[in-house]
Amino acid sequence: MPPAEKPEKTEDAKTLIETAITRFIAEVPALAPLKLIFAVELRGRGDVQMYRVELRGHDDFDVTKGIGEDARVRVEMPRSFFNVMAKEAHIADWREAFTYGQAKATGVEQILKLIAHVVEKQEERQRTRRARQ
Repeated sequence: MPPAEKPEKTEDAKTLIETAITRFIAEVPALAPLKLIFAVELRGRGDVQMYRVELRGHDDFDVTKGIGEDARVRVEMPRSFFNVMAKEAHIADWREAFTYGQAKATGVEQILKLIAHVVEKQEERQRTRRARQ
Protein backbone atom coordinates (compact mmCIF):
# COMPACT_ATOMS: atom_id res chain seq x y z
CA MET A 1 0.00 0.00 0.00
CA PRO A 2 1.56 3.37 -1.00
CA PRO A 3 2.10 5.96 1.72
CA ALA A 4 -0.54 8.62 2.02
CA GLU A 5 0.28 11.71 0.02
CA LYS A 6 0.91 14.86 1.98
CA PRO A 7 -1.42 17.73 1.14
CA GLU A 8 0.09 20.57 -0.86
CA LYS A 9 1.76 23.08 1.41
CA THR A 10 -0.11 26.36 1.42
CA GLU A 11 1.80 29.58 1.03
CA ASP A 12 2.95 31.04 4.29
CA ALA A 13 0.94 33.89 5.74
CA LYS A 14 3.78 36.41 5.48
CA THR A 15 4.02 35.89 1.71
CA LEU A 16 0.24 36.13 1.35
CA ILE A 17 0.15 39.38 3.35
CA GLU A 18 2.88 40.81 1.11
CA THR A 19 0.91 39.73 -1.97
CA ALA A 20 -2.31 41.30 -0.64
CA ILE A 21 -0.58 44.61 0.15
CA THR A 22 1.12 44.76 -3.24
CA ARG A 23 -2.13 44.02 -5.10
CA PHE A 24 -4.17 46.45 -3.02
CA ILE A 25 -1.70 49.32 -3.48
CA ALA A 26 -1.56 48.58 -7.22
CA GLU A 27 -5.34 49.01 -7.37
CA VAL A 28 -5.41 52.04 -5.04
CA PRO A 29 -2.17 53.92 -5.85
CA ALA A 30 -3.26 56.92 -3.76
CA LEU A 31 -2.52 54.78 -0.67
CA ALA A 32 1.11 54.16 -1.74
CA PRO A 33 2.55 57.10 0.27
CA LEU A 34 0.70 56.01 3.43
CA LYS A 35 2.91 55.43 6.47
CA LEU A 36 1.16 53.19 8.97
CA ILE A 37 1.78 50.29 11.31
CA PHE A 38 -1.04 47.78 11.52
CA ALA A 39 -1.58 44.32 12.91
CA VAL A 40 -3.05 41.36 11.06
CA GLU A 41 -4.73 38.55 12.99
CA LEU A 42 -5.52 35.41 11.03
CA ARG A 43 -7.74 32.94 12.88
CA GLY A 44 -7.30 29.30 12.01
CA ARG A 45 -8.39 26.05 13.56
CA GLY A 46 -7.69 26.65 17.21
CA ASP A 47 -4.92 29.20 16.75
CA VAL A 48 -4.35 32.82 15.80
CA GLN A 49 -1.42 33.97 13.69
CA MET A 50 -0.39 37.54 14.39
CA TYR A 51 1.66 39.79 12.15
CA ARG A 52 2.96 43.35 12.34
CA VAL A 53 2.92 45.26 9.06
CA GLU A 54 4.79 48.52 8.65
CA LEU A 55 3.95 50.58 5.59
CA ARG A 56 6.80 53.01 4.96
CA GLY A 57 5.32 54.68 1.90
CA HIS A 58 5.69 54.12 -1.85
CA ASP A 59 5.56 50.31 -2.02
CA ASP A 60 8.03 49.92 0.85
CA PHE A 61 6.72 47.73 3.64
CA ASP A 62 7.85 45.17 6.16
CA VAL A 63 5.89 42.17 7.45
CA THR A 64 7.06 40.46 10.63
CA LYS A 65 5.51 37.70 12.69
CA GLY A 66 4.44 38.74 16.15
CA ILE A 67 2.15 41.04 18.04
CA GLY A 68 1.95 44.55 16.64
CA GLU A 69 1.69 46.38 19.95
CA ASP A 70 2.41 49.72 18.26
CA ALA A 71 -0.26 49.15 15.60
CA ARG A 72 -2.74 51.95 14.96
CA VAL A 73 -5.12 49.61 13.10
CA ARG A 74 -5.91 45.92 13.65
CA VAL A 75 -7.30 43.73 10.85
CA GLU A 76 -8.87 40.36 11.73
CA MET A 77 -10.22 37.57 9.52
CA PRO A 78 -10.26 33.79 9.17
CA ARG A 79 -7.06 32.39 7.66
CA SER A 80 -8.88 30.31 5.02
CA PHE A 81 -10.80 33.39 3.86
CA PHE A 82 -7.61 35.49 3.76
CA ASN A 83 -5.81 32.85 1.66
CA VAL A 84 -8.36 33.35 -1.12
CA MET A 85 -8.62 37.12 -0.74
CA ALA A 86 -4.86 37.69 -0.91
CA LYS A 87 -4.57 35.97 -4.27
CA GLU A 88 -7.83 36.88 -6.00
CA ALA A 89 -9.60 39.85 -4.39
CA HIS A 90 -10.06 43.27 -5.90
CA ILE A 91 -11.10 46.50 -4.21
CA ALA A 92 -14.83 45.67 -4.35
CA ASP A 93 -14.19 42.25 -2.79
CA TRP A 94 -12.28 43.78 0.13
CA ARG A 95 -15.01 46.38 0.65
CA GLU A 96 -17.66 43.64 0.69
CA ALA A 97 -15.64 41.56 3.16
CA PHE A 98 -15.43 44.47 5.62
CA THR A 99 -19.06 45.50 5.03
CA TYR A 100 -20.49 42.03 5.71
CA GLY A 101 -18.18 41.08 8.57
CA GLN A 102 -15.92 38.43 7.01
CA ALA A 103 -13.07 40.82 7.85
CA LYS A 104 -12.95 43.36 10.64
CA ALA A 105 -10.81 46.47 11.09
CA THR A 106 -10.51 48.34 14.37
CA GLY A 107 -8.32 51.17 15.51
CA VAL A 108 -7.92 54.92 15.09
CA GLU A 109 -11.18 56.10 13.53
CA GLN A 110 -9.57 58.89 11.47
CA ILE A 111 -7.20 56.42 9.77
CA LEU A 112 -10.01 53.97 9.01
CA LYS A 113 -12.11 56.80 7.54
CA LEU A 114 -9.19 58.07 5.46
CA ILE A 115 -8.57 54.63 3.93
CA ALA A 116 -12.29 54.13 3.25
CA HIS A 117 -12.50 57.58 1.61
CA VAL A 118 -9.47 56.96 -0.64
CA VAL A 119 -10.86 53.56 -1.67
CA GLU A 120 -14.27 55.12 -2.48
CA LYS A 121 -12.62 57.77 -4.67
CA GLN A 122 -10.64 55.08 -6.52
CA GLU A 123 -13.82 53.08 -7.15
CA GLU A 124 -15.49 56.23 -8.52
CA ARG A 125 -12.56 56.79 -10.89
CA GLN A 126 -12.81 53.20 -12.11
CA ARG A 127 -16.56 53.51 -12.71
CA THR A 128 -15.99 56.76 -14.63
CA ARG A 129 -13.33 55.15 -16.84
CA ARG A 130 -15.63 52.21 -17.63
CA ALA A 131 -18.52 54.55 -18.45
CA ARG A 132 -16.36 56.53 -20.92
CA GLN A 133 -15.32 53.38 -22.73
